[in-house]
Amino acid sequence: MVTTPQQSSAHPVYVIGGGPGGLAVAASLRERGVRAVVLEKSDAVGASWRAHYDRLRLHTTRRLSGLPGLRMPRAFGRWVARADVVRYLETYAEKHELEIVTGVEVFRIERAGEEWLLHATGGRRLTGRAVVVATGYNHTPRLPEWPGRDAYEGELSHARTYRNPGPYEGKDVLVVGAGNTGAEIAADLAEGGAGRVRLAVRTVPHIVRRTTAGWPAQRSGILVRRLPVAVADRMGEVMGRCSLPDLTAYGLPRPEKGLATRQREGAIPVQDVGLIDAVRSGKVEVVAAVDAFEGGEVLLADGTRITPDAVIAATGYRRALEPLLGHLEGVLDEQGRPVAHGARCAREAPGLYFTGFTNPISGMFRELALDAERIARRIARSR
Repeated sequence: MVTTPQQSSAHPVYVIGGGPGGLAVAASLRERGVRAVVLEKSDAVGASWRAHYDRLRLHTTRRLSGLPGLRMPRAFGRWVARADVVRYLETYAEKHELEIVTGVEVFRIERAGEEWLLHATGGRRLTGRAVVVATGYNHTPRLPEWPGRDAYEGELSHARTYRNPGPYEGKDVLVVGAGNTGAEIAADLAEGGAGRVRLAVRTVPHIVRRTTAGWPAQRSGILVRRLPVAVADRMGEVMGRCSLPDLTAYGLPRPEKGLATRQREGAIPVQDVGLIDAVRSGKVEVVAAVDAFEGGEVLLADGTRITPDAVIAATGYRRALEPLLGHLEGVLDEQGRPVAHGARCAREAPGLYFTGFTNPISGMFRELALDAERIARRIARSR
């Protein structure tokens, strides 16, 4: 049962971002009688999910991906499709009667005594008792500063703009980056009629089966987080050798560092949704990392020169929090990441919370749901 938000405080809690993390926090706050206003710069909730490629499905199971107060419908299946995620987020906002203002972008957050001042679109100056930043892990596409990139004569795009293999039918395509996005786009292209697909790999990823004998990789990820790194690394090695073929001959040797060690460094394992079969069948060729561009050629780290028709850079994203918060002492680290997450605040910024800025092996939606409850409890206690 939802509690009617109390009006005892003159200022609401502002939640910046109308994705799953922001909506979950707003719903959890409303459940506790705290007024929360979601500020979303686009014209609808779930903007990042609307922009993802068509093939994408959650890599976490439906049962472990629901946000507080609303399960995902069984009709969505075990692995929820991108379009169904969008529908779920729309339904979630409606069910919880969330107060959402679209078309408003927050540019700067400042401390104002015991409260927070937000500078937003149209000259708005909004005062909040607390602020939750939920602008997302995948916020701003990152394109490496490869030598010769700006003068490259070929077609170069970021994975953010990729939707489906239709435009690449019959073409020679180079996908750069072997994370989950790059691996899945490469498989999608191979299955969708691209003439040739190459995957440029700098650091060989850990690859895991989405399920093994019905056991989802997500549940293993939840268990692994509670184990010592050395033990988790050993378990990952044993599971990998038992469930995965050796792809060394295809350019994907087993990683030297353990799965848990790599995860602590920020590298999430790649869930296999077609890459292994595509590589073994020759439909996806693994090549060396991209070093530079020269005219219409792409120079690889092993000295090879290739001339693909299109290059798709699955090279990740930046959090892009510096313009918003970079002026606040002790809030961001050297890499621009929040120094505190979830219900914890930076010592110098009480009342400023962050959610969705980690990439947990246990599942993003699951951790967003847990974060939302923790943040809401903390804010509700502080009123």
